[in-house]
Amino acid sequence: MISSTLNYTAQSEAQRLEKLHAYHVLDTHPEDNFDNIALLAAQIFDAPNAIISFVDTNRIFLKSNLSGLPHTLSLDRHENLCGVAVLNESVTVFNDTHQHPDLLCSPLVNCENGIRFYAGAPLRSPEGFNMGMLCVTDTVPRQATHQQLEMLKTLSKLIVDKLENRLRYRKNIESQVNLMNMALHEIKNPLASINLANDIILKDPGKAEKMGQMIKSSVIRIQNKLSDLLKQSQEEEKEPVLAREELNLMELFVRLLNNFELLANKKQQIIELNCEDNLPSIYADKAKISDVLHNLVSNAIKYSYKGSVISIDAKKENGYVKIMVKDEGQGLSSDDMGKLFTKFAVLSSKPTGKETSNGLGLSITKSFVELHNGTIEAISEGKDKGTTFIVKFPVHRQAEQKPD
Repeated sequence: MISSTLNYTAQSEAQRLEKLHAYHVLDTHPEDNFDNIALLAAQIFDAPNAIISFVDTNRIFLKSNLSGLPHTLSLDRHENLCGVAVLNESVTVFNDTHQHPDLLCSPLVNCENGIRFYAGAPLRSPEGFNMGMLCVTDTVPRQATHQQLEMLKTLSKLIVDKLENRLRYRKNIESQVNLMNMALHEIKNPLASINLANDIILKDPGKAEKMGQMIKSSVIRIQNKLSDLLKQSQEEEKEPVLAREELNLMELFVRLLNNFELLANKKQQIIELNCEDNLPSIYADKAKISDVLHNLVSNAIKYSYKGSVISIDAKKENGYVKIMVKDEGQGLSSDDMGKLFTKFAVLSSKPTGKETSNGLGLSITKSFVELHNGTIEAISEGKDKGTTFIVKFPVHRQAEQKPD
């Protein structure tokens, strides 16, 4: 076999393939941008053939194919020169493939007018993984100059830069979509409270003052949430920064009960609060901790039956504040448990009061908890046996240790 300078382990090969698939370039149509780079490579070498290929698990996909090969051809990775060259750290050159017995098994080498000359530069990702090759070939032996090989390397970098720019653009679009989905998710419950408060005012004008305060509180929550999301959108390239402060959890719990009073009453549900005396404060981002508690209680109401009880318990435990939100709802199946905190998860449980769900709440909740070096888990004995969510936040300001 031709010697190689890279030795991908199973783990690194998996990472390489993950990066390759993130580019979304496999099985795509030819594009002028890639064809123009391949054409330039062929002109630099004054060669008849140039190919831009990407090496998948067991095959080679030809993104740009300026050769006599069929455009729909998918090559076997282990029988192709690019499959060999992709394991080399730098440019691979075979001045005459017939001088390398190991290459003669390749059908593209031993066929009539097969490849005699090959020069290929790896398409190397910023992480150091070779995604594929930019190569030029000829049907006769020949020599390549140092300048030609350096230009081939430069062109290969242009291809990777193009792929990286597309990846960043796609991630930016996905980030904006996620922010929009988060905004829609976070304002649903305040809007529902406003709608209920308005209905109560219409039926009983004597409650206008109390319901007016409820509406004002909900509007402020929507405004703050949209402001936070706008700020997050502007700073999405930066690492998440928490606006930490000393938080009195009891104050958050009381506000939480007030916010959900109307929604719980509509389903004749009772929310019980049981907090340990002298519950310690935590050093955390108030808005994000409020969102965590808001999402958990919202789900408990949404997936619990009419007339059921929802309990919120909080106590100090081994340097952490442990918060449990328990409902008497539909519970979770083993399949649900496996995908519980993933984005847009579709679970077996359905809202019991015709509420809507987009599958984002628990994913957002988990990310906020982990930003605070906390943990979150769910416990359920099965369908129709309720669910308990357990969240732990460190009490100390710089706590890094995770609970057992």
